[in-house]
Amino acid sequence: MILETDRLVLRPWRESDAEALYRYAKDPDVGPIAGWPPHESVEHSRKIIRDVLSAPETYAVVLKETGEPIGSVGLLFGGSGTVPLPEGEAELGYWIGRPYWGRGLIPEASRELVRHAFEDVGVDRLRCACDDTNDKSKRVMDKCGFAFDRIEKGVPCELMGDVRDTCFAVLPKERWESEAGAGRGERP
Repeated sequence: MILETDRLVLRPWRESDAEALYRYAKDPDVGPIAGWPPHESVEHSRKIIRDVLSAPETYAVVLKETGEPIGSVGLLFGGSGTVPLPEGEAELGYWIGRPYWGRGLIPEASRELVRHAFEDVGVDRLRCACDDTNDKSKRVMDKCGFAFDRIEKGVPCELMGDVRDTCFAVLPKERWESEAGAGRGERP
């Protein structure tokens, strides 16, 4: 599946994206705050594309003007999220390369994935989670209509080998539909 916004194309990751992925995923300011270690090489990034980013409903965020992947958005289901999710729920995850921070690109990509989750995938409720110190991620959640749910202390972050205080937010389909009708959800 390919999704589009004004400035972005959301498409499946390809192994040929490994160099672009490595360019942004090696940055120690990107992965660790999102819960994963910096990539060590182009081959490491290629392996991540094969083993992780090939999951269903995981998309490369591609800038239309360059055709280059600059980040990722995806939906996690069941036990693949921060916490186990019941049927009908998914967790929205995202990250973007540092040169693109502050341009509104991840909120734009995330809003399209939220629309897709509710209208095409049939999700009833979305969750989002981030390290409680990740203010940029919290702003994305807010811009996409998520509401604060709770903070859990000591949530294991397996890939980083630590525990974190994690902020959780939720967006039920009903609220998205009512806010989209009022213009906030920015549905087409």
